[in-house]
Amino acid sequence: MVVPSSVLVWPMRDGEDSPRLTTMSAQENTPEPTESAREVRDDAYWREVLTPEEFHVLRRAGTEAPWSGEYVSSHDPGTYTCRGCGSPLFTASTKFDSHCGWPSFYAPIEDTSVIELQDASLGMVRTEVRCSSCDGHLGHVFAGEGYTTPSDLRYCINSLSIRHQPPDSHSDGV
Repeated sequence: MVVPSSVLVWPMRDGEDSPRLTTMSAQENTPEPTESAREVRDDAYWREVLTPEEFHVLRRAGTEAPWSGEYVSSHDPGTYTCRGCGSPLFTASTKFDSHCGWPSFYAPIEDTSVIELQDASLGMVRTEVRCSSCDGHLGHVFAGEGYTTPSDLRYCINSLSIRHQPPDSHSDGV
């Protein structure tokens, strides 16, 4: 889901003394996520339920080293859920080998499963992908790279931010 033109308030990160405000430009007419749909938890909660590595990626927008993630080469059927909150994000049927070092998908399970935000860190402009339920950082999405997928999008996702669920543990069975 691409968030329409608005100002969003995101949780504070280490070293910040006030919440981040993000202004988005409209790309689609999709509803803005509501606070009631999003899990709002403090750092103490996340530090209890996540490993330090998961916390770094999901809550501090970190990145795991390329080729280090457990799902880079996985081809098992099923659903990939958010490691922070368990929300369904991607199906194995949309996963493809992009040879970039991270799991790649060409579409989320639902348009509303993820939020896409402009990320101007590291001296470049990219599109960050976050879980729409808990605001966990998942990775980035890239367009127009020439992959022969239905969308020509590459959702480059950290393995530390997702968890694979076999078909029998999820209703979509993909």
